[in-house]
Amino acid sequence: MGAGHQHGGPVGGHGTASAAYRGRLWIALGIAGVLLVAELIGAALTGSLALLADAGHVATDGVGIAVALTAIHLANRPASGRRTFGLARLEILAALLNCVLLFAVGGYILYEALDRLRHPAEVSGGLTIVFGLVGLALNCVSLMLLMRGQKESLNVRGAFLEVLADTLGSCAVVASALVIILTGWQQADLVASLLIAAMIVPRTVKLGKDAVEVLLESAPKNVDIAEVRSHMLGVEGVGDVHDLHVWTITSGMPVVSAHVVVEREVLDSEGHERVLHDLRDCLGGHFAVEHCTFQLEPRGHADHEPGLCH
Repeated sequence: MGAGHQHGGPVGGHGTASAAYRGRLWIALGIAGVLLVAELIGAALTGSLALLADAGHVATDGVGIAVALTAIHLANRPASGRRTFGLARLEILAALLNCVLLFAVGGYILYEALDRLRHPAEVSGGLTIVFGLVGLALNCVSLMLLMRGQKESLNVRGAFLEVLADTLGSCAVVASALVIILTGWQQADLVASLLIAAMIVPRTVKLGKDAVEVLLESAPKNVDIAEVRSHMLGVEGVGDVHDLHVWTITSGMPVVSAHVVVEREVLDSEGHERVLHDLRDCLGGHFAVEHCTFQLEPRGHADHEPGLCH
């Protein structure tokens, strides 16, 4: 005996977690564009590698946010006969693309820094600090816009981490300019550019790891499979749970499927509707699962299933 149930979620047309932050991402994209132009002008006027590095990172911010917005647009298209979950997974692919871009920027900064070691250049500390403070202020605005969304969506988190790294980069630019003004030590600019590159890597690795976990269809970090099974077994009439799978389509879209063994007397006397509703309330209430599918079966049915279904 089989039965299925779907509860909420983007599969039913509610949209992905990132969709709620589309407007804020557009504002952040505009800020990135203004900041890129300002820092390129600043790098040309001051000769600061740190400003140039930060400008390169801002350019990546812009591309990353644009990719995120494109992914949100495509991911929230309705499902089709061929793509039954729609294009929601594109948001995760966008997060991976952001990782590649971030690593590329880090490599470019390192290359320029090594070249600057061989060919030192004079840096204007006064002008550099002005452009650094402008960058810091604009980045702080973008951070505030994306702060909440980065907790709910890997796609938004990718954009947030890029802006965060750029904010720290602006701090490094300001600090290096102060050192140059106060001490005249020109290599402070080189050190700042290397710090910017170093700040990019750890956050990028974590974002990439989280995105790969989704693509591998691992269980969400906040979902304990044993606990899910325990809660399901606590539903009246449920005798066993097998072939239990929990994975994530995209951020904010956890999915569960399971074969649920129901005692025959319960099926005969109450049917399957009450069990389905209790299972839905169990997973929706305790684990915030957006989409769940159950196959209800009498005891002994699993003995007749193919090995792949155990």
